[in-house]
Amino acid sequence: MGVVGREEHRAQELVPRQDLTGADRIWAVRYNPGDVLRYSRSSQETGIGKGEHARVKSVDAPNNRLTVERKDGTEQSYDPRRQQGVSVYREQERAFSVGDRVQLTAPLPDLKLANRELGTVLEIKSGIGQDGRMSLKMDGGREVEIDSVKNPHLDHGYAVTSHSNQGQTADRVLIHADTELGAKDLLNNRMAYVAVSRGAYDAQIFTNDREKLGAALGHDVSHSSAHASEMKPEQKQEQAVTPQREIAPQQEQSLDIGLGL
Repeated sequence: MGVVGREEHRAQELVPRQDLTGADRIWAVRYNPGDVLRYSRSSQETGIGKGEHARVKSVDAPNNRLTVERKDGTEQSYDPRRQQGVSVYREQERAFSVGDRVQLTAPLPDLKLANRELGTVLEIKSGIGQDGRMSLKMDGGREVEIDSVKNPHLDHGYAVTSHSNQGQTADRVLIHADTELGAKDLLNNRMAYVAVSRGAYDAQIFTNDREKLGAALGHDVSHSSAHASEMKPEQKQEQAVTPQREIAPQQEQSLDIGLGL
């Protein structure tokens, strides 16, 4: 493993809200003012385009409507059931140094980089017009340069979700399994298998409650929405009369894995 430099570059990055499932995202009450939304699909109804970002200004829970502010300053109000392909982020400060392991939190089509790709920081540039620009060596071998100000979808890559880590392996993995997760269905037998099978030689699980862990990891995955039981009767009736397609991609399941290469 390489050496991480001492000099840090701090930037405001967009970190996914791991507490939201795909079912949550169709209800305005699940959003918070200040959340940043990225739209992977365009909508003629709202006029919001593919790849656009907006910030949540207000939430009208009784009428299930969100008001968002777009980059040009205009505001748009809509029913989140009518807008597909929404990813939800909160803004947080991150500090990066040369040698840091990083991962993308959204795709960068211009650079042909996919969401959750991993890489290593080669150089952090400074000077007039250069602040925020980083050179990365991606795990696939490519070297790219990104602007962390214009593309604030960069996070540390030392721990990743089990969902985004499928297909990857490491010599050793450290698994963080929190039995007090807000979304209980995220901890289940499928996630246990995916997480443990990432380690070629060793896998260690760290948990807050050893007694509850066995039952949580033995939970069989259900395709029914955990949110359905919380819906009001009129909402259930509305969905029965007018079926709605799932609005957002399935939430990345947040059992974190630390990779030891």
